[in-house]
Amino acid sequence: MKRSKHRASKDDGKGQDEAAILETEDMRMPDPDTISLASVTAVTTNVSNKRSKPDIKIEPSAGRPMDFQVSVTVIEARQLVGLNMDPVVCVEIGDDKKYTSMKESTNCPYYNEYFVFDFHVPPDVMFDKILKVSVIHSKNLLRSGTLVGSFKLDVGTIYTQPEHQFFHKWATLCDPDDITAGCKGYVKCDIAVVAKGDTIKTPHKANESDEDDIEGNLLLPEDVPAERQWARFYVKVYRAEGLPKMNTSIMANVKKAFIGENKDLVDPYVQVLFAGQKGKTSIQKSSYEPIWNEQIVFTEQFPPLCGRMKLQIRDSDKVNDVAIGTHFIDLRKIANDGDKGFLPTLGPAWVNMYGSTRSYTIMDEYQDLNEGQGEGVSFRARLLVSLAVEILDTSSPEVMSSTEVQVEGIPNISDNATGKIEEFFLFGCFLEATMIDRKIGDKPINFEVTIGNYGSDLDTPTKPKTKKRKGGDGDEESELIHGSSDEEDDDGGDMSSVSSTPPMKPVITDRNYFHLPYFERKPCIFIQSWWQDQRRRLYNANIMDNIADKLEEGLNDVQEIIKTEKAYPERRLRGVLEELSNSCSTFVTLANNDQNQAGKTKLDRERVKLCMQELENMSQQARTMRSQVKKSNVKDKIKLAQNYLHKLRFLSDEPQHSVPDIYIWMISNNKRIAYARVPSKDILFSSVEEETGKDCGKVQTIFFKLPGKKSFGPAGWTVQAKTELYLWLGLSRQRKDYLSGLPNGFEENMAVKGPGTQSLPPTSLMYTMKQIFQLRIHMYQARSLFAADSTGLSDPFARVFFSTHSHVTEVLNETLCPTWDQLLVFDNVELYGEAGELRDDPPIIVIEIYDQDTVGKADFMGRTFAKPITKMSDEHYGPPRFPPQLEYYQIYRGNCTAGEMLAAFELLQIGPAGKADLPPIDGPTDIDRGPILPVPIGIRPVLSKYRIEVLFWGLRDLKRVNLAQVDRPRVDIECAGKGIQSALIQNYKKNPNFSTLVKWFEVDLPENELLHPPLNIRVVDCRAFGRYTLVGSHAVTTLRKFIYRPADKSVNSWSAMEEVVIHTEPEPAIKKTETVVKLDSSSDAVVKVDMPDDDKAGKGKKKRKKGDEVEEEELDESMLDWWSKYFSSIETLKEVLKAQESEAEEKDDFDSGEGGGTKKKRGKGNKNKAMTGEGGPEKKKHKIEELKVYNRELEYEYGTFEDWLHTFNLYRGKCSDDADVEQNAADEDRLIGKFKGSLCIYKVPVSDEAYRETGFDSNMGMFQNIPHNDPINILVRVYVIRATDLHPADINGKADPYIAIKLGNSDIKDKENYISKQLNPVFGKFFDIEATLPMDSTLTVSIYDWDLVGTDDLIGETKIDLENRYYSKHRATCGISSKYAIHGYNVWRDPLKPTQILSKLCKDGKMDPPQFGPGGRVKVANRVYTGPTEIEDENGLKKQTDEHLALAVLKHWEDIPRIGCKLVPEHVETRPLLNPDKPGIEQGRIEMWVDMFPKDMPAPGPAIDISPRKPKKFELRVIVWNTDEVVLEDDDIFTGEKSSDIFVRGWLKGQQEDKQDTDVHYHSLTGEGNFNWRFVYPFDYLQAEEKIVISKKESMFSWDETEYKIPARLNLQVWDADHFSADDFLGAIELDLNRFPRGAKTAKQCSIDMVINEQDMPMVNLFKQKRIKGWWPFVARDENDEMEITGKVEAELHLLTGDEAEKSPVGDGRNEPEPLEKPNRPDTTFLWFLSPLKAIRHLVCNQYKWLVIKIVVALLILAMLGLFLYSMPGYMVKKLLGA
Repeated sequence: MKRSKHRASKDDGKGQDEAAILETEDMRMPDPDTISLASVTAVTTNVSNKRSKPDIKIEPSAGRPMDFQVSVTVIEARQLVGLNMDPVVCVEIGDDKKYTSMKESTNCPYYNEYFVFDFHVPPDVMFDKILKVSVIHSKNLLRSGTLVGSFKLDVGTIYTQPEHQFFHKWATLCDPDDITAGCKGYVKCDIAVVAKGDTIKTPHKANESDEDDIEGNLLLPEDVPAERQWARFYVKVYRAEGLPKMNTSIMANVKKAFIGENKDLVDPYVQVLFAGQKGKTSIQKSSYEPIWNEQIVFTEQFPPLCGRMKLQIRDSDKVNDVAIGTHFIDLRKIANDGDKGFLPTLGPAWVNMYGSTRSYTIMDEYQDLNEGQGEGVSFRARLLVSLAVEILDTSSPEVMSSTEVQVEGIPNISDNATGKIEEFFLFGCFLEATMIDRKIGDKPINFEVTIGNYGSDLDTPTKPKTKKRKGGDGDEESELIHGSSDEEDDDGGDMSSVSSTPPMKPVITDRNYFHLPYFERKPCIFIQSWWQDQRRRLYNANIMDNIADKLEEGLNDVQEIIKTEKAYPERRLRGVLEELSNSCSTFVTLANNDQNQAGKTKLDRERVKLCMQELENMSQQARTMRSQVKKSNVKDKIKLAQNYLHKLRFLSDEPQHSVPDIYIWMISNNKRIAYARVPSKDILFSSVEEETGKDCGKVQTIFFKLPGKKSFGPAGWTVQAKTELYLWLGLSRQRKDYLSGLPNGFEENMAVKGPGTQSLPPTSLMYTMKQIFQLRIHMYQARSLFAADSTGLSDPFARVFFSTHSHVTEVLNETLCPTWDQLLVFDNVELYGEAGELRDDPPIIVIEIYDQDTVGKADFMGRTFAKPITKMSDEHYGPPRFPPQLEYYQIYRGNCTAGEMLAAFELLQIGPAGKADLPPIDGPTDIDRGPILPVPIGIRPVLSKYRIEVLFWGLRDLKRVNLAQVDRPRVDIECAGKGIQSALIQNYKKNPNFSTLVKWFEVDLPENELLHPPLNIRVVDCRAFGRYTLVGSHAVTTLRKFIYRPADKSVNSWSAMEEVVIHTEPEPAIKKTETVVKLDSSSDAVVKVDMPDDDKAGKGKKKRKKGDEVEEEELDESMLDWWSKYFSSIETLKEVLKAQESEAEEKDDFDSGEGGGTKKKRGKGNKNKAMTGEGGPEKKKHKIEELKVYNRELEYEYGTFEDWLHTFNLYRGKCSDDADVEQNAADEDRLIGKFKGSLCIYKVPVSDEAYRETGFDSNMGMFQNIPHNDPINILVRVYVIRATDLHPADINGKADPYIAIKLGNSDIKDKENYISKQLNPVFGKFFDIEATLPMDSTLTVSIYDWDLVGTDDLIGETKIDLENRYYSKHRATCGISSKYAIHGYNVWRDPLKPTQILSKLCKDGKMDPPQFGPGGRVKVANRVYTGPTEIEDENGLKKQTDEHLALAVLKHWEDIPRIGCKLVPEHVETRPLLNPDKPGIEQGRIEMWVDMFPKDMPAPGPAIDISPRKPKKFELRVIVWNTDEVVLEDDDIFTGEKSSDIFVRGWLKGQQEDKQDTDVHYHSLTGEGNFNWRFVYPFDYLQAEEKIVISKKESMFSWDETEYKIPARLNLQVWDADHFSADDFLGAIELDLNRFPRGAKTAKQCSIDMVINEQDMPMVNLFKQKRIKGWWPFVARDENDEMEITGKVEAELHLLTGDEAEKSPVGDGRNEPEPLEKPNRPDTTFLWFLSPLKAIRHLVCNQYKWLVIKIVVALLILAMLGLFLYSMPGYMVKKLLGA
């Protein structure tokens, strides 16, 4: 027992199961489009099936932190519930909160504010974060405000959306404290999540002219219903087992030492996190087997937008609680939303938790693993839970209305509820342990295997309660343990388990690695354990995994066939689909057979139904698809088949665990070094072959990795150990065949000799059969390797491992594409087992590539695997198998690809006659490389002579090297050992171009183009004293695009072909000359595109240009400007995008055969039809000319303008560790400059035809017609229109952007024209810069953020290569307009007219000049174009011109044979802005274009004026005449009558501070009010965008005014005035001045429908109507949240332009000028305490007249009576006394 004290068991971390799942997904083969998959196929095609295929990637992908950026734009809110609120929107992610500004007294505030959150966390953690949008009412510095409603979803849901975003969607707000209340309003927002390297395609921003259909655009994923119901999620927590014996508090250990208390040192409780809420069970004090029997209830909307629920067992502690283990429940995997679907349900079932090792340490270095980050390295505990969901009926009275989490007790669960307990048996045999890292040291090494806690020597076993115990924390059956379960044969006695191999001293293999001497004797382990028998779950998963593996392998094959251009890929695909269909049917049969119901949960039953249904459908669909596969559509069908693959992988992932995973730890000198994790289902045995795990009873190659974070980065990429391991897991009673999968030829060694031990498994195997082989490794070359040195190159060599042998190739200096051409021979390799099995299924070869360093250890650069082709001694060495073919193998570095290697491997058996029988090694004799053998002749590729011509153009953007400027660079080109040098550039600063343009060299290249070696481009700087410094290098990995293929002869003789006539005649109906394209049938695609565009454009115009039309009919030319053209084009772009979307949807619906997307599609289709319909007639009236708006960079559309001049990026410096080769290639930091030039490769005796052409210049080789590269002066004109979605740069979440432009030595900063507090600034500026190519070839346009104090921050920049644009055949110097005009807004801006451009193009292409014929015809090549020939000048005079004709040809230039290509049209391009500090994440976009004019041509005209439109001044006059039927709020103090003191308040949205009130109509008893009161609102309005422009300071501290653009909406509200308390809000209406319901003629006709059913009402546009009078309803929400009418107002709206308003001024209220008469109010309308006498008179006269009279009479009578009584006694006395 001495040793067992410290050994960390490896089996107990409760890590995240999800990590394992994610990892397996990521560890699939790489994207097959990017590589040739020989590495996969070579390793995977087994014949005898005794070995399972290894996994190439080693590093776990989960858990590595990444950069994420979440951007949220809050646009507006609508229908907020509440009266007269001041709403603020709060956006929070995790603990990060951001608030919008407050909008006063409105239920539909408009914000348009943009927030950005940056994170650097692992993807799992990121996707579980909850994003919450809430609206808060009247928040200020002193009070936190009241929550109106909130909406939440997790970031993962956003990331799984198309383009990782929701765009312009409405989030539904709910009140978490009152779930019966229904919807509390809507917030419109854009939310996007960007990880590094994602590009977000923003749909084009334009004005929201179409009224938003809220219901149709809710912020919900596609498949979630719009009405989400409330539901209760019941998480029942029963009990846990197998908790690690630990306590992290030091005090506990001290206490134990002093008091000797030996209680359980853990106080566990379970914490559940879901949708941002947290629930906890009670704490079970001091218990390793806690029993809770509690349920935690969450109330959340269903389906929830939060994908995962997190269960965590935690240890309660006074200082801080720590997690013992974590498990995630993925709700998508435990529910099904189909027609026959089921709500989320789980268990009751045990979930296994994995995490850090179980050793006692005070500081656990792997604590993250227990929190569920990263792959657990050991078993931690298992927890018995169940989950159920109940949909609530919120209308029933007994439903609790709050969403607080509740915890309640539940009854205990019976023992057998989770299944019958069975005894399982695990057997393992280590056949080989090699590649053990030398760093571990040479102390004895052993391996420990555990399953759950069985096999672990750390956990003190508890006695099993009979055999029927819950397999938890106990070890093996404890009475049988004699203290050392890991020593196998010293102890004697009846051992129940042997879980460790005997320690052995490692033996040196080579400089880096050891191996263990497991030669004839192979150690074994076996463990008995007891678990609930839930094998069926694993069996079903195995069948599906099996189908998926076959499908994946088949698809890889098909892709490999396509990639290597072999014949008939479609046949292979049909075979794959056939197999898929059959295996799916098999699944259905097998799943049907299972009748055992013990321990089945609802989820088990539902999942089986679901899987059977899905696989049955898949089987039929695969059959149908098989019949549709043709050569032409193979690629599309592969994509569809990939969807099946994803679905299968998703279905096969079983959410309810059964047997825990197996962990194998390598232990050196009692320290745990490295581990491997084997999922139990992969090695589970079944008597049915399809159900057996893929590695059960097979030899698998397992690579050990470091635990936790150590496995990230380079440290984790070196193999810690490679084992060949045989594993078998099954029920003890099934174990008769557990050895049958081992390679044959062994004898069993029992632990104990003696009677009755036959049933025990062996502790080791003795192999008696061994074969001797010679292994030949033909290492030919590698390409695209990792740059491991600071020069940006490497000194690569390869190290090859096979069994216990290793060999090294030579080191090749300074290259990323080494050609080793070397044969490595491994002599006398001993392999154990039968010859036949070894032939079909030899062990794998591991090849590692290193970079040799002069000092220190070689750096690891990547690794790949291969299987050799085996020949036995009695076989013939010849075709078809021999000699082996060279193939490409993908190299991996961690999870990233790191190049490819071309090699072949053969394993030849040495027979009785020794080596004499082996085929001879005959290399090429002409190479003498000493002891190094070259690759033999039959295997090396067949070579031919090729000539490589290189066009040397110039070098650009070279940075400093070793702090010195590059001054005299030259370029060296090398390919296959031959090479050439360019001329030396004498002074890089003065002229960076080469003097000699074309040079060539000859080289021997393989006939097979796929095997062509890479071509290396290197730039060196020649310094003084003959020193050379490497500047940077570039490897051209594929030469195929540079191979010259002679043109088709028939094309050259186009002159012989008949003429093709193309009409571009205008339709007679159109007055203005307009080119409508009518092409012949062959080009009808163009027609399709052009016609709808015209129509849509027309439609756009009508919608857009309201103010620009003098009347409906005629469009006034003089009112149009460049912006009219721009907005019209954006409208067209949006229509085109919409059409594409609906087309894509239709295609998807058709392909998938499901009607999922039909609803949405239908809506869109109709819209488009409507558009074209309306557009038709309108087009005849007028059409605004358009330009082309590209929503990407121009380079993207035109292949980066590399039609003949290519740009090769030069790199220097090491690659970063965590990126793919492809990502590193894009790495800005390593980029040191660019080489511009081109290559042309052709076989040497070339046909003469190429040289026969006229004017062939032999110096230029194949590069004819190339301009000269002398410096050239140009004028560059940069137009910047606007920027969108800029990343905020200031604390207030805004930026103050301005433009900076740099070109060569010109540096323009437009600082004084910054735009205050705007993230979507409109610049509308142009800049003229003079430049000289090639010195100033890169134009940088940046957006900076202006700061009052300190330096300005760069928001983002974009770089444009002007040189490629200038020289491109696409003519990107100045875009070609759609129409030729000599005046007006569409004036031709190129100094050359279309006719001049056309003749120049024909001349450059060596073609006859265009021939203009009579009657509007022009002939170019064999094509004749027709078109109009007249043009109007400013004065309306018509002239004859050929320009329209020439322009028609230019617009169809791509149709011209031989030299045609698409010419760049007049355009606006949208370029992403990037910031070097945040590589790969877009910081916004900029819309711009660039014109270039050579100085030796005529000067261009003045620049187009694109300055932003100035808003026009308008004045809105609103006269409130009367109100009626206003609700009565007040009770009269004296009479109790209902009345209201009515007044009306109005303002324009965004100008709350300018709100105006009428006077008060006091004491209205009927709800009628008379006002005759005028409101006057001056405002600035942008007609094109339909927005009001407001400039105001944001706060008193603001430096300058901020401009806001807000929709033009008038708000009118009716109030009840109270003098001693706040006024009461009664109702409101908001009128959008562009589109609001026509007022009713009388108060009676005015109804609430005018607000609720707007779409059915006649609408008016005040900007066209100018004046309107009528009745409109006031509405408010009642207690039940229903809209109700609370009054009616008669108003008159009159809109005037600023000039009109000046000419006829009016007063506000009833003031001069043009005063309104006083309203004729009833005389009851006054306020009592302002005129008390009047009040008394009114009170007395009107209401209490008779009462007063009666009182007065009564008083008189009383007075008389009183007087009578008063004077009566005296009088009586007098009388009596007779006085």
